[in-house]
Amino acid sequence: MHFSRVRVDLNGLARNELFAVMGGEPYGTHQLLWRLFPDYDGPRPFLFRQEVEEGADGEGRCKGLPLFYLLSEQTPVAIPGLLEVESKPFAPRLDAGETLAFRLRANPTVSHRVEGQKHSRRSDVLMHAKSAFAPEQRGSQACKDAMDLAARQWLAGQGEKHGFVLRGAPEISGYRQHSLGRKKQTKPIQFSGVDYNGTLEITDAEAFGTCVAQGLGRSKAFGFGMMMIRRA
Repeated sequence: MHFSRVRVDLNGLARNELFAVMGGEPYGTHQLLWRLFPDYDGPRPFLFRQEVEEGADGEGRCKGLPLFYLLSEQTPVAIPGLLEVESKPFAPRLDAGETLAFRLRANPTVSHRVEGQKHSRRSDVLMHAKSAFAPEQRGSQACKDAMDLAARQWLAGQGEKHGFVLRGAPEISGYRQHSLGRKKQTKPIQFSGVDYNGTLEITDAEAFGTCVAQGLGRSKAFGFGMMMIRRA
């Protein structure tokens, strides 16, 4: 595996690519980052997370510009004048009982039965929690607390399946809903994302390593599921 930091030269972008990157539009960004793997022909070879530069540095980079982190099977290939890449091998030694700090941008969903329908329906866990409140109560603190609790419970459940347990309640932030149009179809793809920041303990090193490599949750092609870890 390779962990990479990718910066974009905005001057090298076409108009539609510029709007996609600056607006955080997941599909256009995903298509742009695919260009880092010109000789690869197979399933999506990477996870990614979009951030922004936090401040200027000695190399003249400016605060607020787009910044990407990638975890990939293949080594990404920089594109001069468009995509600058700093990459290093990623093969952390992970042991059961070890404590790690983590950051995760995920698309938490839940399946539930709908009366009168044959198949289960998949919903955003936060909106599912919100729907339990009457419309006039959905701006209340109680509703917000219920949504945050649902997001944390989702992550705790993922930990049971993927070899980790949360240590304390993770910070929840950055909740955002997305809607992508699809050609020849009237109903858009709808999904949401939320940022987690917290601490976990590894309970099964092999399962957790697979989770880190493959990502957590759904919508990985749109910038979700990449867990960034460091030793606490």
